[in-house]
Amino acid sequence: MTSDRPLQVIAIDGPAGSGKSTIAKRLADALAMEYLDTGAMYRAVTYAVLLEGLDLTDRANDDTVGWIARRMKLGLSQDGTVTVDGVDVTNEIRGQRVTGSVSTVAAIPAVRAELVSRQREWAAERGGGVLEGRDIGTAVFPDALLKVYLTATPEVRALRRAGEASQQSVAEIAAEISRRDALDSEREHDPLRQAEGAIEVDTSDLSIDEVVALIGRQVELAR
Repeated sequence: MTSDRPLQVIAIDGPAGSGKSTIAKRLADALAMEYLDTGAMYRAVTYAVLLEGLDLTDRANDDTVGWIARRMKLGLSQDGTVTVDGVDVTNEIRGQRVTGSVSTVAAIPAVRAELVSRQREWAAERGGGVLEGRDIGTAVFPDALLKVYLTATPEVRALRRAGEASQQSVAEIAAEISRRDALDSEREHDPLRQAEGAIEVDTSDLSIDEVVALIGRQVELAR
């Protein structure tokens, strides 16, 4: 569905463990809007690439990775189900192997170009939505109705990830988060950073309801 009304996009960015997915889902429900986890899109491409056995450390494979991103049929349901070429990969894309490689795949320009295009198309079809990721407010929708950058202390972020039924120790998760932070913030294309005009919310000592209410008030002010 399209109209002449400006897109009502709420951009939620931030590093791993800052609460993006939980907050974005709850916020979308509260605002009666649809929700898109763009990180799941990059994870789905990573899963498809790993399935082909490609060496991600070999830059000569970047063109092939981009081709995989363009040709794959990607399904993202509001209940969180993710499919690749009709196969449910919801659990597989959250595994350690995909997690360890997703930042590398996400740094490939051809992958970013394809997924950013799909994200913009998704929002255009719906007249907006709540989108969460790492570059929504900086690259995908710099003119979003509201841009939010979520943060939390490294300790809180690691504990949250450990509580998501992870098989890794808190120390291992903290090290992985630190590595991903470095890769995401130092990549050449669309690095992780706070967008201009974004409100920063430290979720370390706030409840989910408190964060959702805070952002909801900002949405009302922006409309």
